[in-house]
Amino acid sequence: MTLRITNLGKHYGEAPVFENVTLEVQPGEFVAIVGESGVGKSTLLNCMAGLDTWDQGTVMHDGTDIGALDGEACALWRRRHVGFVFQAFHVLPHLDVAQNVSLPLMLLGQKKDDGRVAHMLDAVGLPGMGARLPQTLSGGQLQRVAIARALVHRPALLLADEPTGNLDPTTAAKVMELLIGQTREHGASLVLVTHSESAAARADRLLHLTAGGIR
Repeated sequence: MTLRITNLGKHYGEAPVFENVTLEVQPGEFVAIVGESGVGKSTLLNCMAGLDTWDQGTVMHDGTDIGALDGEACALWRRRHVGFVFQAFHVLPHLDVAQNVSLPLMLLGQKKDDGRVAHMLDAVGLPGMGARLPQTLSGGQLQRVAIARALVHRPALLLADEPTGNLDPTTAAKVMELLIGQTREHGASLVLVTHSESAAARADRLLHLTAGGIR
């Protein structure tokens, strides 16, 4: 499922956040996007997920025009096809770790799969922690819960906003292996926004976002 962005532009009032962004990400490809702080990297990622609007251009995924979908249809598309690792975690405090990770499966109406959830927790270095509540975890552990949740339903499009920012180098390397492995094994498209040179160095392509476009 190819992600194709054409001439995308986003403005706040008269000021452009970014303009003329055109890129294509193939299934199984890992693209890293870097740029100065405030240039709109996270905003661009949100546009790819249909979580934010834009003023010009198109975002297409497997032939679906994301900008043409209404709110309900966009939410359903995102639920089925997107795994998003947010910088702010967005882990639900009233659910335990296993319930947070299994949330995408539940929203898709799939049967509870304790084995898959346990495998994902083991893969991100949190074995046996499914019954823990989020408030008992460190920031790095919460980030790993968020990554397990993003991967558990094997999405075709993986979007990650600084996924290793709160992790120690060893765990960060393990998480990158997991993201890249998911991309290769399931033919997902991975777009990573990062300031980490080591994470960006793992990408198939490294792109630089500026206010005037991407290169």
